[in-house]
Amino acid sequence: MQKEIQEQVNKGLMLPLMEEFYTIQGEGFHKGTAAYFIRVGGCDVGCHWCDVKESWNPDSHPPTAIKAIAQNANKYSKTIVITGGEPLTWDMDPLTSLLKQMGMSTHIETSGAYALSGTWDWICLSPKKMKLPTQQVYKAAHELKVIIYNKNDFKFAEEQAAKVGSDCILYLQPEWSKRDTMIPQIVDYVMAHPKWMVSLQTHKYLNIP
Repeated sequence: MQKEIQEQVNKGLMLPLMEEFYTIQGEGFHKGTAAYFIRVGGCDVGCHWCDVKESWNPDSHPPTAIKAIAQNANKYSKTIVITGGEPLTWDMDPLTSLLKQMGMSTHIETSGAYALSGTWDWICLSPKKMKLPTQQVYKAAHELKVIIYNKNDFKFAEEQAAKVGSDCILYLQPEWSKRDTMIPQIVDYVMAHPKWMVSLQTHKYLNIP
């Protein structure tokens, strides 16, 4: 990557853009609502069950000016979801500032592994054991979404729930490849611990992006 472009990426004025698309939010609190997704490349958290491993290497995705990203988003929706990869790998302040100036609502899906940057109307925190969230992200999260791959993840979920604010909405979501095994366990757990709710990847059931 050219030095000048790398400097722009480091400042958050350009971002390694993997894909952008208008669809229906499939998970968590805002499921079923229309939103424009911006998927940013770059992630070193390393979830073995990640369904977008192609996002991990930022060098695989073209550095794109945030002005162009924002202009594209404005054609489709006023609700913008920044996802990855791990978007907090990069400085989100410039992009979210631009989106807010254009009257958009900014949402992020993050593991919280890096310092919180950006101005957000909604923060969905999905913590991972390999690289835990920062304290700042725990405090700011509106929604905690813990992926359940096996029964040990229920303990992890409770540990994470103890770190977020009292108003944070709590979700347990089965890892897609284990859904048939884990959904019955999640249902039983939520019934026994009703502070939690079930989240499903409804977009996969609907066969949409």
